[in-house]
Amino acid sequence: MILKSFSKINLSLKVNSKLENGLHEIQSYFCLIDLNDKIRISKIKGIQDKVSFKGSFAKLVKKKDNSVINLLNLLRRLNLISDYYSITIFKNIPVFGGLGGGTSNAATILKFLVKEELNNKLIKKAEKIVGTDLRLFFLKLGFLKNLSSVEEIKMKQKFHFVLVKPKIRCSTTEIYSKVRIYSKKEKFKKKKSITRDNFLSLLSKTQNDLQFIVEKKYPPIKKLLRDIKIKKGCFFARMTGSGSVCYGVFKDKIEAKKALNKLKTKYSNHWLTLAKTM
Repeated sequence: MILKSFSKINLSLKVNSKLENGLHEIQSYFCLIDLNDKIRISKIKGIQDKVSFKGSFAKLVKKKDNSVINLLNLLRRLNLISDYYSITIFKNIPVFGGLGGGTSNAATILKFLVKEELNNKLIKKAEKIVGTDLRLFFLKLGFLKNLSSVEEIKMKQKFHFVLVKPKIRCSTTEIYSKVRIYSKKEKFKKKKSITRDNFLSLLSKTQNDLQFIVEKKYPPIKKLLRDIKIKKGCFFARMTGSGSVCYGVFKDKIEAKKALNKLKTKYSNHWLTLAKTM
């Protein structure tokens, strides 16, 4: 069986407070994009799972302590699975980029293995060992109200993205540790559906609270975002999560492709690609 494990983009990110457990309460508009890892999974005979990673980003993944192995161990402790599996993950999603590739891998395998048993209680247990953004990967587009609550947003039109990852590894723990100013919580007004133009207008009034911190530590990211933003057809440019992947949002695929080609010329040593909303 081959599964597709899709990445996510934080279209906005507000840091609201620091919790007693050391985590930060955040809010975020987010979407899944078609950039994905491929997961090959099959049952095997034996008493141990075989998990391996391939692809250009595989060498950056921990081989013994990663989200997939931790998830399998949890499901076995909960008696939700009894078989053992051979799992090969072909990493197309950059690691340490803010695209949630590792969490997506775990979410995709979780959905595949438990199916009917999947519920909010199980997701909460899985989040404790996989990551608090696990629940984002069960919706194509949404708003994270807080670490335990997500609202779905329905929109038919697509966005197109130019994604650029500089050769910079951002430590999520370090970036969050530098937050000194907290944003006021946003009240989410749920609608049955929203148009792309209205949603883009809403997003233009938001920001990523972590972006300034990353730009200060890594000035090339500020320059990169500026270069993306000035490309024709780019609605806005932003960083996803705690970085270091930066992106530009385009309504038109042709304009996005033209921007990508120009950026490839200037940033030939960076990872660049096109993507779109699911």
